[in-house]
Amino acid sequence: MLVNRYQTVYLSFISTDLPVWNVIEAKASLYQKDREKFHLLLNQQNLPRSICPDLAEKCDRGLFWLEITPYRVMMTMQSNNQLSYRHFWERGIYGVSRYCLNTAPDLPSQSLRFRNFTRYLKVEQDIIPRNVRIEYEMWSHNVQLGSYILHLDIDT
Repeated sequence: MLVNRYQTVYLSFISTDLPVWNVIEAKASLYQKDREKFHLLLNQQNLPRSICPDLAEKCDRGLFWLEITPYRVMMTMQSNNQLSYRHFWERGIYGVSRYCLNTAPDLPSQSLRFRNFTRYLKVEQDIIPRNVRIEYEMWSHNVQLGSYILHLDIDT
């Protein structure tokens, strides 16, 4: 298993029709799981608070990772506190975006599910991924919730 520890990554999240724009720079670990599959892991304690400024107290511990292949990308954030999410993108496919909200430790979590349609997905790599770009639309039933771009650069 190839491990490239402490790669600097730049992750951009942009809405093309809403006032949402966020760019973070962080250190990450990149693991090669098989020939075409990589995991990029970020510890949330190393992420700037700007990744979830309104929920800063709910996002203080946990893991944030991307599973990257040339054909699909999954992004997961699992927290010990009150917010977790998972996104699935594959070009030309309606994927699922799920948010789990835990309001209290003794109560069951509440889950929100959205669909996302991936219009464009490109992974540039030589031996390891260098660049990932995903363009997608978020949907709730028949209502479009916006168009988004997720862009990841992995510094070498």
